[in-house]
Amino acid sequence: MEDKLKIPRHIAFIMDGNGRWAKKRGLPRKFGHKEGAKVLRMIVEECKNAGVEYCSFYAFSTENWKRSQDEIDSIFDLIKKFADEELDKYADAGYKVKCMGDISVLPEETRNSLIKIVEKSKNNNKMIVNLGINYGGRAEIVNAVNYILSQGLNKIDEQMLSDCMYTCNMPDPDVIVRTSGEKRLSNFMLWQSAYSELIFIDDLWPDLKKETLYKIFEEYSKRNRRFGKE
Repeated sequence: MEDKLKIPRHIAFIMDGNGRWAKKRGLPRKFGHKEGAKVLRMIVEECKNAGVEYCSFYAFSTENWKRSQDEIDSIFDLIKKFADEELDKYADAGYKVKCMGDISVLPEETRNSLIKIVEKSKNNNKMIVNLGINYGGRAEIVNAVNYILSQGLNKIDEQMLSDCMYTCNMPDPDVIVRTSGEKRLSNFMLWQSAYSELIFIDDLWPDLKKETLYKIFEEYSKRNRRFGKE
């Protein structure tokens, strides 16, 4: 079946449900994030094996600062550990790691680990792993507009904006997947999602399996992307 699938060039994931996964098991929310990191690792590997060229993940949104400080600290500790261990392996294997979002305000150690991996992998040419960290779609658009205005331009077109997004030189997502049964984008890739296929699944992110990923590919293969032409 897999060789008959239409594989998206760029797939993006809203990784929702880590906290609920932990709560269902009577565990602190940070344990859900740890399990979620394992799933992210599996998804990257399976997407690469399937032929996906770009994989984007919503790791920490601009709204997530409203969570408890303990949870925020545990997320940033986990991101640092993931960068130092897993992302470093990706860089050595030829993957290119990118970050979208304002990472300047992250804890210094976490920020430095991410910068190190982005720099180390910048000339790699295998699948791009794109992490949304302190990312918000509205803020991204505002930042792009402000940058263009700072260049003394007073007329903006779509190409200018696209060129100033974190995802410049990347194709828009062919499909955006959200887990946990929620059916909204939650400020994720608002500019880039104009013609993305949206797939919502009930599984909490830590429960995602390889089989579920291929069901997503199957669903995507059934979609007829017309881009307004019909």
